[in-house]
Parts: sequence; C-alpha cells; structure tokens
Amino acid sequence: MTPPSHYEVLGLPTNASAKQIKSAYRRAARATHPDHGGDPAAFRQVTLAYEVLGNPETRARYDRSYGTATAPGASTSSAESFAAGPAFTTAPSRTAGSRNAARAPAVYVPAYESPEASSAVPATVARQQIHGAPRKRGIFGAASRLQREARTVRLLSQQILPDMPSARLVNGLHSPDNRGYIDHALLAGYRLALVDSMLLPRGIFQWDGSTLRKDGRVIEPPRLAPAVRQMQDLFPELNIEGWTVIHSPDGNLHEPVIDYSRGYDPHSHALVHVVNAARLIRELKHFLASGPAPNTVLVPSLGRLLAGMHK
Repeated sequence: MTPPSHYEVLGLPTNASAKQIKSAYRRAARATHPDHGGDPAAFRQVTLAYEVLGNPETRARYDRSYGTATAPGASTSSAESFAAGPAFTTAPSRTAGSRNAARAPAVYVPAYESPEASSAVPATVARQQIHGAPRKRGIFGAASRLQREARTVRLLSQQILPDMPSARLVNGLHSPDNRGYIDHALLAGYRLALVDSMLLPRGIFQWDGSTLRKDGRVIEPPRLAPAVRQMQDLFPELNIEGWTVIHSPDGNLHEPVIDYSRGYDPHSHALVHVVNAARLIRELKHFLASGPAPNTVLVPSLGRLLAGMHK
C-alpha cells in the first residue's frame, strides 16, 4: 500500500499556499503530538511533511518528483522508513525506563540518509551539543550578564549534556517578539526548555508563581513567560517550559534558598519555574528525559532555533 503524500498527510491540495501549509501543520502537530496522547508515527509523518513542504526549495523538488516511483511519498521513500522505523514505533513511557532512554545514542529525525534532511542542518552542525555563546549586549550590566550566562552554560554543559547525547544547547536567541533575548534553549526529543538567569545574594527568596520576594521586597525576574508562550506558538511540535535560575555569588549550587509559597506547586506544569542551580539540574533532567523519544534530535526544530541565534 502506497503511503499518503505529504500533501495528504497535512490535508492540503497540491496548490496550497505557504500560509495554508503552516496553518495545516500547526493543526496536525497539535492533534498528533506524542506529549498530548497523539500517535508518534503520525506525528513524525506530519513533521516530515512540513519539513519538505514548508521550504520552497524542497517543496519544488518534491513537486517535480511527485507521483513517480522515487518520490518522497512513494513506497521506496525515506518517508515510509521514517514513519515505520523500529526505533520509533511506540512512545516511551514516562518512567525510569524513559530516563534511561535519554542516555541512548542520539537519533536524528529525519535521518541523514534521507534527502529531505539535506536542506535543514548539516550533519556536522546537528551533532554539536553546544551552539552559540554568551555575547556582550548593550553597555550597562554587560559584565554581570556575561558572568551569569557563562555560569549557566557551564552548569548545563557539565550536568545535562553528558547524560543526554541528544540534548542540544542553543545560546543567545532573539526573543520571538524581537524585544530582548532568551539566554539559553535546551532541546531534547519533543521538549524544549528555555532558561534565563539572575545573580543575587545568598539568603531566602519567596516565589508564589508570579512574584519573587526577599525580605518583603519584590525582585523582578526576567520576563520569560511571554517568550515561552510565543515559542510554543512557533514550535507546536514541542512541549515548552521556562526556568529562571538564580545563581549565588560564591557559586554554591544550593544557594540561594527558594521558598515556595503555600498553594504553589513547584512540580506543576507552569510556564516558568524559579529555581536555584541544584534544583534547575534536577528539574531539567526530569522534564527532558520524561518526554517521548528523549534520545531524538528533531533536525527541523534545531534548525529553526539556530536561525534565531543572535550573531
């Protein structure tokens, strides 16, 4: 049986506009996303269809070969092996077994033997775990920003990346609204963690889910929640949450202490979590490793993140 074409996967006519393709992809991605109970094979078909049709060059090549024996939609294509590959027939459970899966060698989707993957991210780039670096931005407070961002990069590269071969750290992203930056983005499987940072004195801070206080004084954390919402719209294939990590001046990972207010559940799926460095590592490992197929590198998603890095 011949598998559906990329147009059929997205429910589109062959003359669909770029806007129609993007809208259809978002609807299909939300409906099939494994993190929300969707079928992993169907989601992979949707992702591959958009990767091909969403790029004018790959779409033109696909259209020229459409309907032929070697077309990407034909039975001998990479699309068929991509949808039925043995490593992705079921979604991993969110248990210790899933966390173990995060330690498995990285699997690239689409696979690099697939012609559709050639226009996304070069294989040599996709294999790198760290992309970009903290850059000096502006005049005031640049030294402090560089210090805390460098600490976060060091923390993530030493505590997360060695345990998750598929994790990709992208530093210095333009915010989706073109106002400001997202310090760090950590992609693994179908999950994306956005991380900003602060450098504050030791002591006890109170966080109620919206306001950060110390000794009764309100301290404004970075405005990360709007970026999380906007990135979720831009990346419907991913489950996205944000973290603001507070570093202490002396580098103690367990300082400062974050006291969570009564009624606030620090384990809830909130848009943004405020944590110290030690808690950041625990929560990021759980969030990234407990998602479906945590050893996957989604090449199209990685490519779009890399395109958003500041230069």
